[in-house]
Amino acid sequence: MKKGPGKKSQRKDGKPRLVVLNPEIADTLARLDPAESNFSDELYPDALFECFRAIISTLEEKDSYTHGHSIRVSEYAVMIAQELNLCDKEVREVELCALFHDIGKIGVPDNVLLKPARLTRAEFEIMKSHPLRSARILEKISSLANLIPGIKYHHERFDGLGYPDGLAGTGIPLFARIILIADTYDAMTSTRPYRLALDKEIAFTELRNCSGSQFDPVLVEHFIAAMRKQDSGQMKQTRFRMAKKIA
Repeated sequence: MKKGPGKKSQRKDGKPRLVVLNPEIADTLARLDPAESNFSDELYPDALFECFRAIISTLEEKDSYTHGHSIRVSEYAVMIAQELNLCDKEVREVELCALFHDIGKIGVPDNVLLKPARLTRAEFEIMKSHPLRSARILEKISSLANLIPGIKYHHERFDGLGYPDGLAGTGIPLFARIILIADTYDAMTSTRPYRLALDKEIAFTELRNCSGSQFDPVLVEHFIAAMRKQDSGQMKQTRFRMAKKIA
């Protein structure tokens, strides 16, 4: 495979194409049309998966906990999506949303992101910028346009008291509501420097206690049902697991 400088050219919408060093990769990316996207395997050739892997590994270099957290959140999110009987395309989309939901933490200062104690109010305000940062980073990949709302709004609350825009109820994108539950469950059941992990059943109780305020109550029940099926061996194995190719 020969390498050479990319050519300057225009996309159909008049915007300049991404210039890369390898012309074969440039040609592959140029053929991706978001309007015809079905998130099939053909949409994500090896070149694009390499781009995804580079994004994920950048976050891992900065914060290994967030990297592992995102993989676990993607697993829980897929379980919820399957319990909801979402179509294959939607299951793949929600998995990618979950994998990338915290990528904006790359832009959070280390003294805040890696602080081994609870954040101050001012530090928390800085941390709250990460969903918007994630959206800004990923919106530059046109084939991921459908994922941006789920990533941008994954900290919105069902009662409208979340961020960044104070969306409420089913006005919050479905993928964002799914990711919030998966995200919170993993946070509660993971040991951090400032607290021990909670038992699974206690975490389930906490999710239910916050149903209708922080979380979509219907999705909480679907998540708990999916987790119980997994424990009993009834949960079918997903055929997607894009995380295995990316992370």
